[in-house]
Formats: sequence, C-alpha cells, structure tokens
Amino acid sequence: MATTKPPNGLGHQKHIKAVQSNDAGSQTDAQGDELRELQSHIQKVKVKVLEEIQGQLNVLLDKALTESLQPLTQRTAANEKTNSHTSRSHRMEDGKVFIQRASLLDELFEINHIRTIYHMFVAVLLVFCISTLAVDYIDQGRLVLEFDLLFYAFGELGIVTWAWGWMFVYTLVVPYNAVTLWGTVYHASGSKLGLSVGIGLVLAAMQACVLGLFPVYVVVHYQLPPASRFIVTLEQIRFLMKSYSFIRETVPVISRNEPRQGETQRFPTFSSYLYFLFCPTLIYRESYPRNPVIRWDYVRSTAAMILGCLFYSYFIMVRLCVPVFRNEGSKPFSKRTLVLALFNSSLPGIMILLLAFFAFLHCWLNLFGELLRFGDRMFYKDWWNSASFANYYRTWNVVVHDWLYYYGYRDFLWLSNGRFRSAAMLSVFLVSAVVHEYAFTMGFGFFYPVMFCLFAVFGVIFNFTLNDKRQSPLCNIFMWTGLFIGQGVQVCLYCQEWYAQIHCPRTGNGFWELVTPRSWSCNYST
Repeated sequence: MATTKPPNGLGHQKHIKAVQSNDAGSQTDAQGDELRELQSHIQKVKVKVLEEIQGQLNVLLDKALTESLQPLTQRTAANEKTNSHTSRSHRMEDGKVFIQRASLLDELFEINHIRTIYHMFVAVLLVFCISTLAVDYIDQGRLVLEFDLLFYAFGELGIVTWAWGWMFVYTLVVPYNAVTLWGTVYHASGSKLGLSVGIGLVLAAMQACVLGLFPVYVVVHYQLPPASRFIVTLEQIRFLMKSYSFIRETVPVISRNEPRQGETQRFPTFSSYLYFLFCPTLIYRESYPRNPVIRWDYVRSTAAMILGCLFYSYFIMVRLCVPVFRNEGSKPFSKRTLVLALFNSSLPGIMILLLAFFAFLHCWLNLFGELLRFGDRMFYKDWWNSASFANYYRTWNVVVHDWLYYYGYRDFLWLSNGRFRSAAMLSVFLVSAVVHEYAFTMGFGFFYPVMFCLFAVFGVIFNFTLNDKRQSPLCNIFMWTGLFIGQGVQVCLYCQEWYAQIHCPRTGNGFWELVTPRSWSCNYST
C-alpha cells in the first residue's frame, strides 16, 4: 500500500505562513496588553509620587511662610520658651498667622459659571425695580422709585456720626496710653500685681462708661431708627473687641520682656494701632502682609455692589415682607397664622442672609482691605459647602470666629489646663448668643430673644450632634434646610413684633411688660 506524503506545494506554504502570522499577531496583542498595563501602572505611580511631592512642598512652604511672616510679638514670645513660667503661659507663636491671599469669591468669580450665578442675582434686582415701577405707574400714574423706608431706616446720621466719633477717639487714645503707662512702670514697680489690678480696674470702668453705657444712652435717648441703631451698636461691639485684642496681645509680651539696663521698654507703635482700628481683622499684630498698590477699579466696583445690596434688601422688605405682615396684623395670633407666616418668610429670609454675607463679609471688608492694602482677605471660607453646622459656624465669619477662638475658646482651655473642651465651646456659643441678642435688641428697640434661642439652643444642639464626621450630601441639604427655616423664623417673628409694637404700644415699664412680646396678644386692624 502506498504511503501518502505530506503536500509540499504552494498551498502548504501559504498555510504555514498564515499560522505563523496568527501566532505573531497573538503575541503582538499580548505584548500590547502588557504594555498598556505597564503604562497604566506607571501613570498611577506617577500620580502618587506627585501627590507626595506636592504634599511635602506644601508643608515646607507653609512652614517657610509662617516663619517669615511671624510678627515681632510672636517671635519675642518664641524666644521666651526657656523661661520657667512659660510652660503654662499662653504662647503667642500659636496665634493666627496672616498671609497674603484673596477672598474666595474673588477667585470663584473668575469662573464664568460662577459669574453667571452673580448675574442671575443682578437680574432679580432689575426685576424688582421694573415690577415696582410698573405697580406704581398702574396705581398712581407715575414712574418714580421712592425709597422712603430706606431713608427712614438710616435717619439721624448726624447723631450717629457724632457718637461714632466719640467712641473712636476714646478707643484710639485711652487703651493705647493705658498700656504704655502700665508698661513703663511695670518692671520697676515693687508691686506688679497691685499696679496691674489698679490700672486694669480703672480701664475697665472707663470701657464700661464710654463703650458700654454711652452708646446705649445715644440709641435710647435719641430714639434712633433701626439701621442707625445697628450702626452705633455694631461699632460699639467692634471697638470693644479691637481694644481687647490689642491689650490681650501686647500685655503678655511686655510683662515677659524686661528691658536691659540702659534700654527703654519697647511698645507697639501708635501708627500700627491706628491701622489696626480700621483694617478688616479683630486680631492685633504690629504688621500685616500688604499689597503693593490700591486697585481703584476694584474699590469702585465693590462700593457699587454694596449700594446694590442695600437697594436689594430694600426691595425684598417692601415687596415680600411689608405687605404680608402689615395684613397679618388684622388676624389674631394662632398656630396657623404663625406657620403660614414662617414659611412665607423663608425665601426673603434666606435672600437677606445671602445679601448680608455678600455685602458685609465680602464687599465691605474687601473695600477697607483694598483701601488699606491689607493682604489677608480670608474673611470667610466655603461655608455653603458645609455638611455640618459646626463647620458652618467656623467658616461663615472667619473674622469673628478667630476672635472667639483665640480669646474665648483657647483662653478657656489655658485657664482650665486643657480640660473641659465641651465647656469651652459652650461658653463661646453663650457669649456669641448674648452679643447677637444684644445687637438685635438694641437695633429693633424691643426684646424678643429669637436670636438667643437660635444660637444658644438650636445652635448648640446642631453643633454637638451634627459634627464634621458627617460628610454626606444629604447633610449639606439638611444644613441649607435649617438655614431656610431659621431665617424664616427670624424674619417672621421680628416683623410681627415690629408691627405689634407700633399698633399695641406698652402701657407701662414693668419687667414683664418689657420682656413679653406684644405680638402674642396684639390684635389690630390695618
């Protein structure tokens, strides 16, 4: 039987080449997959290495900036670490460090998408103006915008200017000279404690009279309108906080640094203290980072935005608040009336909150910062992204938070040797609640502890229960819901009480007559 030989023709060669080609293709694909995996791994390693390098560079840069920008008061205290008593003293080098940085909204407004949100708010203002003109034209046949409520709220500006001048001159002269007088004789005195207590009591008495009783007398005696009341009251609080910061920052440094023989005691310069009274911070330093020039275009645009926010608030009150609560007065006080008025006030309330933030914490502080070339513009952080009320309270107003943290919370811990952190936080909330309630009581001319309850009760509860561990987007929604309701409560109750005080005035000056809200029992017709 014949043996069959394998084919040796052209077809067989093509078959072999096809098999080899398929093998080579599969090897190439495998090598390509391995190469892609290797490239992906290299990319991941590259990202990790860059992140670690960036983190190390940030740490080194922050350390270099901190050491280079430390003011003289901090460096002096750092050199005193070897003293025996500094282990329990409040170290000044742990205080706030100012660095040159822009406000967050100024950076965000460089993004077109964020800028569009700002344009939307401007468009709403234009709609308010057009609607007011249209209603006035239909009702009265004229195209005139009247700002009678605005002129009423800012009335008696002459008295306000006179009162502010007295408070400013006192704050400029007395605390500074009291510190220099005390520092001149302190190290040569035989009774340092007696000298400090004596001068401290005299200064405290003068502070109580000029920055305590005098503004109250002006507000009550001259019956100032609400906006003028708030100007006097808020400036009173600001001068008290500024003078306390100056004393708190300079007295420990002077007491720990006795001049050598033949040398004179070094004091803060008067120009640095004068600059501090106007610059947008409540923490005293002898020097701050300064911008090289004043951007006058920025000054003009910021001033225009302040005026725009002022008119914006006026239209919100006139179009959304006054008509509602003027008509609510004809109805007896009930739960249904309160609930309806509360939710009707949520929208104007949150708009007033946003306008107050933008007008004061961004525009007003940046205006003075630009005029004084003040470099550190971190007056607030991204509070709108907060997932907890604890973070919201820290980031909403950084200027006031710094003062409360360094002179309230941290000093409380120093006095208690680091114990009772919850008590220290609670004390800060109580102080903030009392000051806010005082400002609103003086501003509106009646006592209605809405602000105190929101801060001292709900604020404390939310701060301790909804902490920073919660980072869910639902927590941010809950935070904003709380802001809407809280602002609605404020606008609702204060507006109701304002009209009740007008139509149902007090008949006596007894204690319960003064502290009982009139809106609970007042029933008047429009």
